[in-house]
Amino acid sequence: QVQLVESGGGLVQAGGSRRLSCTASGRTFSSYAMGWFRQAPGKEREFVADISWRGDIRYYGDSVKGRFTISRDNAKNTVYLQMNSLKPEDTAVYFCAARTYGGTPVERQYQYWGQGTQVTVSS
Repeated sequence: QVQLVESGGGLVQAGGSRRLSCTASGRTFSSYAMGWFRQAPGKEREFVADISWRGDIRYYGDSVKGRFTISRDNAKNTVYLQMNSLKPEDTAVYFCAARTYGGTPVERQYQYWGQGTQVTVSS
């Protein structure tokens, strides 16, 4: 069992940056690949990024490649999402999620989810 809590959301101007954090408790954090998803009003949940157990493999959704960076600090049981060059279309609730699977991320593989943190990008 894993509990995930996101933080770092808020209001940011277009072109700005923001860093989200997700802190885990429960089972060993380093045993899980970690992902970020987001959901905007009226839209389906969208894959943002994923990082492997060791942190050596990363995946990104096409809409955020080159702008967002996922990282993790297993000593702190924390995964981060550094968001740069933010656009209004990045506005969404961002969710942290955990899975015990490796390889290409599939949404149904994520076994644990946080409650989300709101990111609003103004123009």
